[in-house]
Amino acid sequence: MIKTEVSGLPRPRRAFSQAVLIDGFLYTAGIGPFDPETRQICGLTIEEQTHQTMINLSQVLEHAGLTFDHAIKVTVHLQNLARDFDGFDQTYRSFFSSPPYPVRTTVGSHLRAILVEMDLVAHI
Repeated sequence: MIKTEVSGLPRPRRAFSQAVLIDGFLYTAGIGPFDPETRQICGLTIEEQTHQTMINLSQVLEHAGLTFDHAIKVTVHLQNLARDFDGFDQTYRSFFSSPPYPVRTTVGSHLRAILVEMDLVAHI
């Protein structure tokens, strides 16, 4: 078992790695709708914030030489599950070329100032 951080990613401000590779799997931390340069929240709507979150996840995947086609499990936290699920799902599905989609768990969570946060597991 070899655990390594994905190189080339900005370091988080807190005590965690953005992504770890271990035994042929990539595990990401929770990723939100933040601009990687300014660290400001991107967008006011669930669609805008989901789009930025997916872009951020795609950059983590890219640094590991992967795409969303490698994703096998996604966990989604929505600040307001009832209000935002449909808008989230429509934007989310636009990032995948076709089914089968990764398995997914979507829950309502207290997220402070953001509307969505996601993490994923991908297989290399």
